Amino acid sequence: MTDHQHLEFEPPRIANRFRSFLPVVVDVETGGFNPATDALLEIAAVLIRMDEDGRLHRGETFRYHVAPFEGANIEQAALDVTGIDPDHPLRPAMKENDALGRLFKPIRAEIKETGCTRAILVGHNSWFDLQFLNAAVERAGIKRNPFHPFSSFDTATLGGVAFGQTVLQRAARAAGMSWDEKAAHSAAYDAEQTAELFCDIVNRFQAVYEAAVTND
Repeated sequence: MTDHQHLEFEPPRIANRFRSFLPVVVDVETGGFNPATDALLEIAAVLIRMDEDGRLHRGETFRYHVAPFEGANIEQAALDVTGIDPDHPLRPAMKENDALGRLFKPIRAEIKETGCTRAILVGHNSWFDLQFLNAAVERAGIKRNPFHPFSSFDTATLGGVAFGQTVLQRAARAAGMSWDEKAAHSAAYDAEQTAELFCDIVNRFQAVYEAAVTND
């Protein structure tokens, strides 16, 4: 077998699928809409894996409760939506730098393991999550942010293209996924549902991708 033939039979790698970026789904729950002034209260990340057939599936979930930074604004309307009580005595909240440090560790390991160069955030209305993540990284003084600073994959856009639905719940149901209204607006649940939706949409386009690679 020649080297060229050997390369043709190598299993697909996620690094090749997304130009060396590792998609990682992130969802944040916050005290408002302004990343500069409003508290980051909860953050979750879900790894995306690729099987030997080149299809994506959901990997591990990492979730952390976050203590509001000093002087952070928290709107009651935001708490009414998320159901978070920042002052609950049983809420295991940690400072932003601790939460991000723990979150980034497995992501960096996955980047290295997959041969990717950095992570790219996947989110539903992803610019919202990316802005809050970047603001928290800056406040924490983290020098090695594994995520691309401005590029992202938005499942609101992808859901609109694939199903004509831009709301997460409606896009998920259009994809044939279940939806638990009571669990929604938890960072972990929303991140996992977004991950399932992202994988479903990308997998639906697998044949198109393979044809494009073959003809490249």
